Amino acid sequence: MSHAYSDADGEFLVKLARKTVDSIVSSELTPAIPEDTPKNLLEKSGVFVTLNTLSNGKANLRGCIGRPYPTQSLVEATIDSAVDSAIHDPRFNMVEPDELDSIVIELSVLTPPKNLEYSNPQELLDLVKVGRDGLIVARGMYRGLLLPQVPVEWGWNTKEFVEHTCNKARLAANAWMDKDTEFMTFQAEIFGEKAPRGDIVRNPSHPRC
Repeated sequence: MSHAYSDADGEFLVKLARKTVDSIVSSELTPAIPEDTPKNLLEKSGVFVTLNTLSNGKANLRGCIGRPYPTQSLVEATIDSAVDSAIHDPRFNMVEPDELDSIVIELSVLTPPKNLEYSNPQELLDLVKVGRDGLIVARGMYRGLLLPQVPVEWGWNTKEFVEHTCNKARLAANAWMDKDTEFMTFQAEIFGEKAPRGDIVRNPSHPRC
């Protein structure tokens, strides 16, 4: 995909997410939108903030929450998602101050999700490309989302990616074969720290434990 955001944009957002996580964990304060925010980052966009704990060079998920749809300015959504990832992810306890120096920040700026149209469930596997697409699954009241970097990090093929997305929504792995299960796809530009408080790069890579 072409890049809508520059490396400088990514660095600005990741540093803001880092500042937000540090602030909310250490002092329970949420930073304001910076006065020097680039104009394009004031436009609405979906975003996810991911926190990983590094141990011996390998990453463990510590929190990941975001906004899949462009309902807020990107800079505001980054702040809110960073807060939520640090203290509101229901899968984890709140991040403690003594953890901050072992956490790396990753940020995924999302394109607007689009419905996938297909007549046969098997066609879904041809429409989804691992490494390019993120997925949202919906069936009734159930929803699940996986970012495009997730199947790459875990070495999943397309079918495994679709199945794990169903599981994320608390659906059976084979729910994708049901005609009442709907999928949306999106892409993401990913920026993150190479090490805690370290250099910020595009598409950072941290092996999973």
